[in-house]
Amino acid sequence: MSAEQQNNEEVTIDLRRLFILIKKHIISILIWMIGLGLIAYGVSEYVLVPKYTASTQLLVNRKTTDANQAYTNQQADINAVTTYKDIITSNVILKGASKYLANPVTLVKKATPAKKAVYKTNDGTRTLVKKAVKAKPAVYKRESKSYSVSANELASAVSVTTTTSSQVFTLSATAETPAKAQAIANAVAKEFKEQIPKIMDVNNVTIVAEAAKGTKSYPNVKMITMVGVLAGLVISLLIIIIKDLSDTTVREDSFMTNELGLTNLGEIAHITMPKDWIFTAKTAEKRGSSRRRV
Repeated sequence: MSAEQQNNEEVTIDLRRLFILIKKHIISILIWMIGLGLIAYGVSEYVLVPKYTASTQLLVNRKTTDANQAYTNQQADINAVTTYKDIITSNVILKGASKYLANPVTLVKKATPAKKAVYKTNDGTRTLVKKAVKAKPAVYKRESKSYSVSANELASAVSVTTTTSSQVFTLSATAETPAKAQAIANAVAKEFKEQIPKIMDVNNVTIVAEAAKGTKSYPNVKMITMVGVLAGLVISLLIIIIKDLSDTTVREDSFMTNELGLTNLGEIAHITMPKDWIFTAKTAEKRGSSRRRV
């Protein structure tokens, strides 16, 4: 027999032995898989702190009336998306967003100062020209609940993804609650829209879609549960294989002759005695002992 054939035979024997071990310990393997799967599910569902992600889309371009220049500007805007990505996560934008989140109000109507009535006197007669105007306070609209989030915390919560050959990029924010993730995404987008014209020669920033309430992004319960099940399978197989390798019981005659160099002198077959024979032998033994006592 060649060395290659011998190796193939050994591999076949090892695989056969592995299948025998799996079949023999299938119950314990299933217990390990189900047990670790349940533990992983419990940890991911009830122990790990969930995270929610909300996303908004922005479009930045240059307004132009020159048809020949429009395509050039579009290509320049596409190439500048990476720059916008760096700017939107810069400290300048995040500081403004942090300040806005602490007091998320938007000016709806400016304050109107009070004005006195204007009169005109003609021939001793006083005529009202313009009525007095009462002072009116500014009108603000509260966009969301207030959140205390520092610029450093926003830097770790915000991420930007871009698409090849597209002027639209996506701003995502991750937080502990769906409402907070939504507020962070909209606040950073709003601050970017207000600040980018001052930073670059860009005069048209559009928030294509405002962020809705965040959806759960962490933990992935299904994936973690599957990892737990697979871990149970691997661990149980390792334990079974290690126990089998540490077992010194001789299972085949070839091991004695090939590995240890011993000579096989013969075999003793396993004899199974019938139950009635064992009962008869024990009964006869008891009767013989009773006779000896007499």
